[in-house]
Amino acid sequence: MGIIVGLPSRDGSEKDLQLNFGLVAHEQVEMRAPFLPAEWYTQSGIQLTWPHGDTDWAYMLPEVQACFVQIAREIAKRELVLIVTPEPEEVKKQIADRVNMQNVRFLKCETNDTWARDHGAITMVDAGRPNLLDFTFNGWGRKFAADLDNNITRRAVDAGVLNGTYIDCLDFVLEGGSIESDGIGTLLTTSECLLSPNRNEPMNRTDIEEHLRRVFHLERVLWLDHGYLAGDDTDSHIDTLARFCSPNTIAYVQCADTEDEHYEALRKMEEQLKTFRTQSGEPYRLLALPMADKIEVEGERLPATYANFLIMNEAVLYPTYNQPENDRRAKEVLQQAFPSYEVIGIDCRALIKQHGSLHCVTMQYPAGVIK
Repeated sequence: MGIIVGLPSRDGSEKDLQLNFGLVAHEQVEMRAPFLPAEWYTQSGIQLTWPHGDTDWAYMLPEVQACFVQIAREIAKRELVLIVTPEPEEVKKQIADRVNMQNVRFLKCETNDTWARDHGAITMVDAGRPNLLDFTFNGWGRKFAADLDNNITRRAVDAGVLNGTYIDCLDFVLEGGSIESDGIGTLLTTSECLLSPNRNEPMNRTDIEEHLRRVFHLERVLWLDHGYLAGDDTDSHIDTLARFCSPNTIAYVQCADTEDEHYEALRKMEEQLKTFRTQSGEPYRLLALPMADKIEVEGERLPATYANFLIMNEAVLYPTYNQPENDRRAKEVLQQAFPSYEVIGIDCRALIKQHGSLHCVTMQYPAGVIK
């Protein structure tokens, strides 16, 4: 018996998708276990690790908490939201009149920061059952303290908040924002991040690819060798640059301004994306997201990106930056990618002040994981 993997429709029609393992209806793909699901695989809910006074958000806490409330509100309309915080009662006060509390779960836990994408469990599905893979998070190459955040997944499983088989992968450093899965055996990542110092030395590219293929049961790994965002602490996480929207569609950041410092690197990234092929040998359908206009704080450019969107069961949440034309264009592109989904903007100007955005502060869990 195979696993049923949900797929977004490319054009909203009932036309079948042709994939390398056969013809299937556009909403479903049957696949053998185990596998690393794509983000659009049916979810139980989303983890948020809440900002508090002992995080780097202390100087702007009300502003960033207001952003988190908006994110939690949209998630809880549709699925469960797991809030990790040392202060559950305080968070309840912040969200009680704004969020569907029936869909909220809490894990009381000490935390360093709020980047759930990078300290949350990476879930695989094996014979319909979730395996919760716990990799080491070391603050993006020991740039920041992460000792408390690195314990969250184990605490969540031990507390019974996350349902699944705990898999200890702590001998390898890996952040969820550094990888993209198409759900059928392809992983997309960046060489800048996975080969960066203070993560997995002395492993080289071949060693790391072999490790990823073995752990995630992959057919192949696609490496992007170009592209970056000024102000990014993550060493070019893939979720800031290019994202799978279906097994044959990639949305990516395109820079059209030749005077922008990112122009050449993103142009090279775009050209490399054009050389990539699906597992059936076809070029990917590439959808260009706009480059956000420069946002600076005290002379430092912040890594605003529209690629940092979150795919949910019925909606796509995407970051906005009070740039009406760019925000509108980004929404149009994402609506092309997800025609049957509601596309909802969240003002993420608060989040980028700490060099991340919407996808960075969330981690999705497949059906059955969050109780």
